[in-house]
Amino acid sequence: MSSTARRSDLPPEGQRANRRVALICVGVFVAMVGAAFAAVPIYKRFCQLTGYGGTVSRAEAAPDKVLAQTVLVRFDTNVRSLPWTFTADQVTQKVHVGDTGLAFFKVTNTSDNVMVGRAAYNVSPGQAGRYFRKLECFCFIDQALKPGETREFPVVYFVDPQYAADVETKNTSQITLSYTFFPVENSPVGPTPG
Repeated sequence: MSSTARRSDLPPEGQRANRRVALICVGVFVAMVGAAFAAVPIYKRFCQLTGYGGTVSRAEAAPDKVLAQTVLVRFDTNVRSLPWTFTADQVTQKVHVGDTGLAFFKVTNTSDNVMVGRAAYNVSPGQAGRYFRKLECFCFIDQALKPGETREFPVVYFVDPQYAADVETKNTSQITLSYTFFPVENSPVGPTPG
């Protein structure tokens, strides 16, 4: 029998083995595609729960303990591939650890079209992410702005008192909260507020 035997020349057990290998390959391919789609939401949830990589988590209520220690919170604003201007009303705020801070951000659509964007955020240094908590935020929500429209968004936040006890953060006196607005592709543009 030559090394280039056709499939029909294989005995039945060889044909079954080939089918089994083909099914395994298809199964592995489907599993890899599924894992690729599931990886982003799973990683995002993991980061929000642990503060890994500077990801901020949401809180239901502010702590009842306010420390004398203060932290300078710096606000960084960015826009990627959108004709928008995006600024913070204040570049920095000094807050007591455990106290609630309120910051306002302003965004303007400078184009002649309705545009939809979504803000993502991060905190640096990364170790501070697990202690920087938000009570109110405009992030991860599609924002549709009419041509020339300006809108203001509040962020209510605090730095958890455990920040002052952690050896990685207790001597860090500055935290940067960075927002970036990205376009939302194929987003249905519905009625915009205002």
